[in-house]
Amino acid sequence: MGKKSITTLVLLVLVTLLTLSLTRKKEEKWVPIFNGKDLTNWTIKVAGHKIGQNYKNTFRVEDGMLKVSYDDYNKFDNDFAHIFYNEKLTNYRIKVEYRFVGDQLEGGPWWGFLNSGIMIHCESPETMELDQAFPTSIEAQLLSSDNAKEEKFKDRPTGSVCTPGTHIVINKELITEHCTLSNSKPFKKGEWITAEVEVNDGVFKHFANGELVLEYSDAILDEKDAHTAKLIADGASIKLTSGYVALQGESHPLDIRKIELLKLD
Repeated sequence: MGKKSITTLVLLVLVTLLTLSLTRKKEEKWVPIFNGKDLTNWTIKVAGHKIGQNYKNTFRVEDGMLKVSYDDYNKFDNDFAHIFYNEKLTNYRIKVEYRFVGDQLEGGPWWGFLNSGIMIHCESPETMELDQAFPTSIEAQLLSSDNAKEEKFKDRPTGSVCTPGTHIVINKELITEHCTLSNSKPFKKGEWITAEVEVNDGVFKHFANGELVLEYSDAILDEKDAHTAKLIADGASIKLTSGYVALQGESHPLDIRKIELLKLD
């Protein structure tokens, strides 16, 4: 093959690679799943209340933001709330921009201070029991720190993981502890934070402001959990490979200005 032919071949390969790269970038388009106007395509479930009942207007849209608000409450009474995106997902990335505002509602649990979460691979809201506090799922925690409070609230890492009704594997070890901390740096109350979770072929990755802060895999249902055992009896697979995403209300007011989804299927 002559030099001219080799040069032509190299150029063709480069053009092909560039085309594939541009095509992939075009396909990997983040899609907003919160429209900034209303709660279309979202379903609410508050503990102690029927599905679809937005108890005391906990979730509301104001100033283009989704707000977890307790303005209409007098006291928190185990009113754990979740708002579910209405599409079941398998492999995806979800990105949420959030900040904590105001004060925790009286009666909220101590750990609910500056605490919320993205629930991933959730059961559907329809399968939750009336008084159930949390859906069977994996929680990517949304946290902030307050160094003016006691030690346990200082320098808390966001993007940690909790496992209501589930277990995960970290470094080839099955983790049955409820929560595992990430290696995120701390963020202060009122600071906008971008939390991102990637779920792809059984591997889960948490990001805080673009930095990988936690990775785990092989999520399974906890057969010893009473509610989860019912899901299994009704045909749910032990291996957790798909589900819904939901956002939490755990007694501290929260602003969310952007929710975006990138499907990886």
